Amino acid sequence: MQAVIKTGGKQYRVAEGDVLDVELLDAEPGDEVDIDPVVLFDGADLVRAGGSVRARVVEHGKGKKLVVFKYKPKTGYRRKNGHRQRFSRIEITSISAEGK
Repeated sequence: MQAVIKTGGKQYRVAEGDVLDVELLDAEPGDEVDIDPVVLFDGADLVRAGGSVRARVVEHGKGKKLVVFKYKPKTGYRRKNGHRQRFSRIEITSISAEGK
C-alpha cells in the first residue's frame, strides 16, 4: 500500500516503514501523529482520495546551511546570511483506507 500525503506545503509518496524528513511538526520524539490530508490512497484493488496515515516522530533536527547573499552592483550593498531549516524525521507506521 502507498499513499500521497501533504504536510508542510509539500506532497510525499509514502509506504509503511518509510523514513522521511518533513517540515517541523509540533510533537515530541516518540509521539504518534496522524498525517492529514491524505491526497491519494493506493491499496490492493482500491485507488481513491482519503484514508489515514499514522507516523512516529523519530527526531528533530536542522538541515544543511544555505547561504543567502544579497548584492546590488555599484552601490557597495552586500549582505551575507545563513539559514538552516528545522525538520522532523518521521517513520510511517500504518496506512489504512478508512479515515480517522
